[in-house]
Amino acid sequence: MKSLYVRIVFTFVMVAMVSGIVGLLLTGLYYQDKQQSGNEQKMLGIAQNIKEQYEQNPGMDLDGYLTHVAALGFQIYLARADQAGQAYGSPFKHGKLSEQQIQSVLEGNAYLGMEEQKERLALFSYFKNSVLNTAGLPLQTDKGTAALFIRPDLQQQIGEIRIIAAILIGFTFMISLLLIVVLSRLIVKPVNQLTSATKRMVAGDFNAGLELSRKDEIGELARNFSVMTQAIKQLDQMRQEFVANVSHEFQTPLTSMQGLARAALDKETTAEQKANYLTIIEKESKRLSGLSKQLLTLAALDKEQKPLRKTSYRLDEQIRQILITLEWQWTEKELQLELELPDTVICADQQLLHEVWLNLLANSIKFSDSGQTIRITITGGEMIVLEICDEGIGIPEADLPYIFDRFYKSSKTRDLSSTGSGLGLSIVHKLVSLHQGSIKVESRPEAGTSVKVQLPRL
Repeated sequence: MKSLYVRIVFTFVMVAMVSGIVGLLLTGLYYQDKQQSGNEQKMLGIAQNIKEQYEQNPGMDLDGYLTHVAALGFQIYLARADQAGQAYGSPFKHGKLSEQQIQSVLEGNAYLGMEEQKERLALFSYFKNSVLNTAGLPLQTDKGTAALFIRPDLQQQIGEIRIIAAILIGFTFMISLLLIVVLSRLIVKPVNQLTSATKRMVAGDFNAGLELSRKDEIGELARNFSVMTQAIKQLDQMRQEFVANVSHEFQTPLTSMQGLARAALDKETTAEQKANYLTIIEKESKRLSGLSKQLLTLAALDKEQKPLRKTSYRLDEQIRQILITLEWQWTEKELQLELELPDTVICADQQLLHEVWLNLLANSIKFSDSGQTIRITITGGEMIVLEICDEGIGIPEADLPYIFDRFYKSSKTRDLSSTGSGLGLSIVHKLVSLHQGSIKVESRPEAGTSVKVQLPRL
């Protein structure tokens, strides 16, 4: 049973069979507890009436009398003192009364066959055409005492009902099997569709085409699978774009370096030109080295192979140190710095947060014009908020949702940031998230940008 369909069908068939068996057992127990004694006493009462009717009319023809009684829907067995027996009505087909049982009735005792049998399923015994399944009383005849045994002739009384019930049960069971086979296929069909959609997705086809209108668990599974498919499709597109961007970011400087290297090797190139070419090659090689470092950083962060090494340190001092590192950049543009950096202790990975502030401050300096102001403030209690505001060129509103995407460059700043890789803000976002913090960017073109980073103090 390798397929789910076969397993479901087999399970349902077994459930039907076990249910039938348990139902029979419970019905038998109910009959034995509630109905059996009543049926026995009823047959014993009928036998008593037959006995009294005959004994009150001793001149009555016994054979004719018992024949007429049997015609009313009974099976009768009369055993005389010599153990000779005679059946009236349809004969008993199974079993034989013992000499002791007949002798007991002849001696004046009542006989209850079902009580003496004590079968496990008394319900079946009631329908069994057996001489043992009877009630017996002594009967005084003109030839002496005889043993009268009687039971209902079910074939005559409810024969058609038994046939109809048997046909009903049989057809019900067959139709149940047919419905199990058909409906199980309907249950398995959505699972097969999911399997087919999975195979198509593996082959690169993300258009699953699943039925999403169902309201049950299968429908919920299909909707979740559809969401997962779209997410994987988006990730695949991002992967393709990532590969294309990485290839472009590496290919452009490599091509430039190759051309400059060939030009530097040309005998007609002057020493001044060679020095200029080598300077550009060095600059591009540093750019490639920085890009490789950023890619390795992202790869390590994605795999979470770089655990946080938290220590307590002064955040305000870290910002001042980074500003000293970038001093040549902001002094070259004659930028004004407004600092509001109260003594602030934070427990975090100092090296990783250094990358965050370095990227954010370098961007503010890069996109600010000469003479403009950059404001840096630290506020907050349990949650520390560091805000960096500049008066630079700003970011268009349409670009804001994508600024943390890898290799994304704002259309407003693409030309000005041609030396950037488009990975800086992606790294910043990832590092802030690792610290259980958040980052928010607000910007307007030609009005500047505000970046708020919120981090837990501990």
